Amino acid sequence: MSRDELERVVAEVLAGIAPEADLATVKGKEDLREALDLDSMDFLNLVIGLHERLGVDIPEADYPKLFTKDGLLDYLAAKASG
Repeated sequence: MSRDELERVVAEVLAGIAPEADLATVKGKEDLREALDLDSMDFLNLVIGLHERLGVDIPEADYPKLFTKDGLLDYLAAKASG
């Protein structure tokens, strides 16, 4: 799956959690939680939604890798290809 496809999936999952959040406005190294005003439950629901959509297991120890847009997309790209 390409990075653009992954970003689209993340945006779709995010739309179901926080409809007002626009992933396209977030810069690569910016903290997603702060930029999109996601609380801990929103973030957890994002992780669960990505697991369901992509079939990628994301252990809790890896959550810090997902805090930035670049980190999230890099992590998903590595997991989806492996």
